[in-house]
Amino acid sequence: EVQLVESGGGLVQPGGSLRLSCAASGFTFRAYGMSWVRQAPGKGLEWVSYITSGGDTNYGGSVKGRFTISRVNAKNTVYLQMNSLKPEDTAVYVCNAAWRSSNYWGQGTQVTVSS
Repeated sequence: EVQLVESGGGLVQPGGSLRLSCAASGFTFRAYGMSWVRQAPGKGLEWVSYITSGGDTNYGGSVKGRFTISRVNAKNTVYLQMNSLKPEDTAVYVCNAAWRSSNYWGQGTQVTVSS
């Protein structure tokens, strides 16, 4: 059974940091490109960041320079380090795995940035 389980969300003050984790199982993790997307209240999905199977990374304009995506294939886990958080970063953050025609999604973890 394929699973993507996100963790690490919570309530943080503006300017603070959080590290999200996405633990994968049930597929060949090292072969997959991994993404983080988010959905703010009342808004559509926004792509946040992507890391290839080889470790190349890319970021959305709103998070570039503040967020860092990484992966540890030995742990079947992808991370999102989020620094200098802003209230507009408040959203449910969801992990995605994609390779060829296979596409898997996690359930998401809530991140709330508020004073």
